[in-house]
Amino acid sequence: MSNPFGLLIVVSVFVVEALLVNPKPYELYAMTWHGFFLGFLAFFFGFCFVLSGSAFWNMLVKWRWLFFLLAIAFFSYRAMQFQMQVPSYLLSVESNCWIFTVLAFAHRYLNRSSAALSYLSEAAYPIYIMHMVFLYLGSLLIFPLDISVYLKFLLAVLFTTISCLLFYEFIVRRISVMRFLFGLKKR
Repeated sequence: MSNPFGLLIVVSVFVVEALLVNPKPYELYAMTWHGFFLGFLAFFFGFCFVLSGSAFWNMLVKWRWLFFLLAIAFFSYRAMQFQMQVPSYLLSVESNCWIFTVLAFAHRYLNRSSAALSYLSEAAYPIYIMHMVFLYLGSLLIFPLDISVYLKFLLAVLFTTISCLLFYEFIVRRISVMRFLFGLKKR
């Protein structure tokens, strides 16, 4: 994976998934075959990327601006369409470009040790496990409110993020049994 053309295989598989499953809308993946296949493919290719080692990451960093420009181009095209509706295979390509962009810039500028990174690295798995609980709880509390849908979204994201971090900090991180249950080493 030292060549950006190798990523064409990855993008092609996601395009084939979009064409075969034909999700309506593409963004709806919760409890659908589309979501199952997206999750499986993301896991599989993520594993392959990590297995590729530094050649993959160096290639991503080298071509980061190309991925960024492609992502902007696909988004701009979608933004010019009525209600931002484009075929699902184009959304698939755009999504992959954004993912490659984020991975490349993160590897380039955030790939160094720090106290925050150590903390968040340890917190990632417990938060991943618990985020749906807090997302559902937040949805139950926030969605019935008579407010703008954008405000509901913002409140749901804030509620989920803050609740997960507080749960991790005050329950998982400080109680030995909880550390064990969430797969963390003893302090």
